[in-house]
Parts: sequence; structure tokens; C-alpha cells
Amino acid sequence: MAEVKVFRTWSSLFALKIVWALKLKGVPYETIYEDLSNKSPLLLQYNPIHKKVPVLVHNGKPIVESLIVLEYIDETWKENPLLPEDPLERAAARFWAKFGDDKVLPSIGESVTNEGKEQEEAIVKAKENLKYLEEELKGKKFFGGEKLGFADIALGWIAHYVSVFEDVAGMKLITEEEFPLLSAWKLTFADAPIIKDNWPSREKLVTKFQAIREDELLKKAPK
Repeated sequence: MAEVKVFRTWSSLFALKIVWALKLKGVPYETIYEDLSNKSPLLLQYNPIHKKVPVLVHNGKPIVESLIVLEYIDETWKENPLLPEDPLERAAARFWAKFGDDKVLPSIGESVTNEGKEQEEAIVKAKENLKYLEEELKGKKFFGGEKLGFADIALGWIAHYVSVFEDVAGMKLITEEEFPLLSAWKLTFADAPIIKDNWPSREKLVTKFQAIREDELLKKAPK
């Protein structure tokens, strides 16, 4: 039987994607929780370049970078495919997954770690990015169509973490009025059995990101 291990932290939204994918495919795995302030020799051995989680280890071989890991899982375990068969649809799924990591998440991050005028500008940018996702959901239940797929898993953090970020930074990014399709998708995605069973504690996330926000604001404060 294949040996599968996942190196993660309790709060990493990138690691969650790997957990969901493995569970959707029914792949048993062992979880190794890392403390990123005191990284284990194994993590450094398996991911010497980035020294980050998540890392998937399959029969002793490491695969890193969450979207690459997702594709590896989909190609290795064929049950419940995440990527569609059509090449154009596959390309679109990969595009939106990368858009989430490269554009949506950093712009939301900026709105959390700033205040005043800088925060207002970051919120405008974040909403611009979220509007692209809203458009992509027109006429669809999931980003992948009628069933949960690759892009949904890649963007799934939005369904839990955005409301945490909103609370921490005292702002509102996704409202039903402004983003009706994204709001509906958030509820549908978050309520899927394998998804809802694996969310980290909201309370703990709020505490963690409050501390991060305070640290970042302190760094930016005039000396």
C-alpha cells in the first residue's frame, strides 16, 4: 500500500487544499503538524528550497507547492477526478486556481495588514479580483460546473478565511448584495461533507490573524 504523508500546520489554507483533495479521493494519509518557528529536519529535507508547508510525501518522494501537489494527487489517484477532461476546461481551472493564489489572496492580505487610506485602497483591489470570480460563477453551481472540482478546492479557503479576515480587520469584502453568486458558492462549498469536517477552528484563526495584523501595523507605524 502507498505511504502518504502530509506536512502541514493547523492553520495553513494551502495545506487544506491537499487535505480536501486526498479525502475526496479516499486516500489514507498520515498528518505531520509542523511548527514553522521551529521547523523539523524532515521538513527542511523534503522542501529545502521554500522550507514551507504543505509537503506531500508519497512513498518517500516529496511534492511541494499546493497547486502542483493538487495536480499530482489528481494524476496519481484517478477516483473522483478534480480536473475536467476537456483541455480548455482544464486550462480554465488551472487559471482560476493560480489567480486565487497570485491575485485574490495577496490583495485580501493587504487589506488585513493595513489601515486607513492604505486599507481602503487594498479593499478596492481585493473586490476587483473577487468580481472576476463572481463573473466566472455565472450559470454555475461550482467553478467546475455542477460538481466540486480543482478550482473550487484551490479557492475553497475563501469560504472560511475571508470572514475571519473581515472580523480581524473590521471590514466587509463579500456581501450577498455585491457578490450574490460568490456568497451562494461559499455556503454550498463550506457545507460539503468532506469540506466542513476539516475546517480549522474559527476562533483560533481569529486569534492568530489578529496577532499577525497587530505585528504588521506595528512594523508600519512611524518610529
